[in-house]
Amino acid sequence: MGGAFTGLAKGVNAARYNPANLGLDGYRQYGVEFASLGVSLTNNAFTLSDYNKYTGAVLSTADKQDILNDIPTEGLSIDADIKASALSLALGSFVLSVNGVGAADINLSREIVDLILNGNTFADTLDVTGSYSNGLSYAGASLSYGLPIYSAGTRQLAVGFTASYLRGIAIEEVVSLEGLATTYENGFQGQGEAIIRTAAGGSGYGLDLGAAIKLNNNYTVGVRFENVLSKITWDKKPQEYGYIFSFDTASIDDFDNDIVTSDDYSTDIEPFATSLPAVMNVGLANTSGKLVWAVDWTQGFRAAPGASTKPRLAVGVEYRLLRVLPLRTGFMTGGDRNTAFSFGSGLNFLGFYLDAAVITGSTMSVYSAKGANVAISMGIMF
Repeated sequence: MGGAFTGLAKGVNAARYNPANLGLDGYRQYGVEFASLGVSLTNNAFTLSDYNKYTGAVLSTADKQDILNDIPTEGLSIDADIKASALSLALGSFVLSVNGVGAADINLSREIVDLILNGNTFADTLDVTGSYSNGLSYAGASLSYGLPIYSAGTRQLAVGFTASYLRGIAIEEVVSLEGLATTYENGFQGQGEAIIRTAAGGSGYGLDLGAAIKLNNNYTVGVRFENVLSKITWDKKPQEYGYIFSFDTASIDDFDNDIVTSDDYSTDIEPFATSLPAVMNVGLANTSGKLVWAVDWTQGFRAAPGASTKPRLAVGVEYRLLRVLPLRTGFMTGGDRNTAFSFGSGLNFLGFYLDAAVITGSTMSVYSAKGANVAISMGIMF
């Protein structure tokens, strides 16, 4: 449903979207989700149609210019997000879950892509500023709880939390990346540095808070603040890698007299701490009838792998003509991700469920997709 699920999520899904829902009548469930997996590999420039067109082809000057024109001014961004759940247990107002998360953001400046396509020319200047690469992965064991605090007829108010113990698996982040190189008729001139820190493990905590209002039997409003508190201390094999260079080639003829200096190093460093990005979700949902819908607004408070400071809007619809075969679709736009449609369905029979979904691109055609986005989950409700 495009991620528009804050006001609809029940049981184990409430722990993911808004734990306060666990305090509302009709949102508590008992059951086990055996496994779930969501994978998103996207870029901000090229569709599947572009990939089929250019892969293996001899690129003309016009083709190269078309490729550069498709890349936004901020550069070519490649994002990877993987979320998996090994086991989730819904016990009414409580949910226990074991999850894993992996996220990475890579950005290449337009100048680098231009160099790859066209090579360097006289008086060309290459600036890598704006390029970056960050990624991390971690696992978590979480407890979610929803508490009703007010009730009047069909109107209800509840609050909730998800508290997590986090086990860091790996992290790599660029501390500094800058460089400038200029090509002249008889020489080159430039300087730059790249400093990266990594670690192979750590531990920490995370806390999500939420509130939900059931206006009546038809509408629910909710808000969740993800990672209100979070910290992972990376203390297993923390290291820093660096490469610093500068060169000044006066002319090709006297290359032996050129001044070229460089230094690369790898050193152990003290343990360091990072926090997960805080994100707010606000959702409104129609919850009754064969046709239900939801609208979500997502706002990150800092840019990081898996989060953006640009607001994102999602709209989703589920239609249950047959209870055992729900049909779902959604639309999302904004943030640092592509405008896209989503489609999903599932089987729901005698408490057992199997759900699956895919995301296309700005049209409903799979050829408009700028990457691969799939999700699947299965479990049983008692």
